[in-house]
Amino acid sequence: MKAIGVNRFGGPEVLEVVELPEPQPGPGEVRIRVHAVAVNPTDLMARSGGYGKRLDGQKPPYIPGMDSAGVIDALGPAADGRLALGERVIAVTAPASPHKGSYAQQIIVPAASAVRAPKGVDFPAASTLLMNALTVRLGLDAIGLKPGQTLAVTGSAGAVGGYAIQLAKADGLRVLADVSESPADRTLLTELGADVLVPRGPGFTERVRKLEPNGVPGLFDGALLNGEAAPAIADGGGLVTVRGWNEPVERGIRVLPVMVANGLKDTAKLERLRDQVESGALTLRVAKVLPASQAAEAHRLLAAGGVRGRIVLDFNAL
Repeated sequence: MKAIGVNRFGGPEVLEVVELPEPQPGPGEVRIRVHAVAVNPTDLMARSGGYGKRLDGQKPPYIPGMDSAGVIDALGPAADGRLALGERVIAVTAPASPHKGSYAQQIIVPAASAVRAPKGVDFPAASTLLMNALTVRLGLDAIGLKPGQTLAVTGSAGAVGGYAIQLAKADGLRVLADVSESPADRTLLTELGADVLVPRGPGFTERVRKLEPNGVPGLFDGALLNGEAAPAIADGGGLVTVRGWNEPVERGIRVLPVMVANGLKDTAKLERLRDQVESGALTLRVAKVLPASQAAEAHRLLAAGGVRGRIVLDFNAL
């Protein structure tokens, strides 16, 4: 079986095609013949060594990747009965798991981490859903805003930010979204459902305060502002962070770091996200599809910034 991995950490150039034994599913697991994998910022961390000690129990090659879309081609004993051989599925996994990440022709995941793919959606688009939308879902659940309350979103035009807008709107929230000077971004965020667009960059928090003098009750920080976002938030409000940032903030503001690994087996959440794609509440955005053999180029493009949606690797021709 072929996979894309690294034998040493470094830049995109260390990614290479590697040969691995064909994996076999154990109890409660399924095997997926992978057709497409979304490239996420966490994949860049796995490639460069940013995972730290989380990979200490593995031997190289290390395989990045959290998202995948494909077809069930083997069931382990005591799989939960929801999934059948030949079924089109999407799945989310962790590169630090014993079975490694999703950049491979075949992957093993807990059955609880795989759900039927959205109807009428191709594999590249389907692969862009779970890791990012699940991150947002966990963050919104943690912040606990009520319908009618206001959520500010930073990094709104990115993959995570877009899902934050749409899932917040599905929850009945009012959304203030940061926006660049790009007319295309303004159009995009309006189409995603943002109620108010706030220019991003220096002075963002002051501009939010002009609109919300008491501050917003919650902010989903896709732009990694971390503590710099706090002035926009009301006393006792919530700040969702996505890279583990968890420093003290004054005025009783709750810092809520989202760890997507905590939801990888929450099948109910994964199925709900799939259903929201089918209902039209969530929009899947593919920025570019590349052959899996061009994973290094995908990493370079993502690292350069400005990508709208997700770059996807096609594993059919590997």
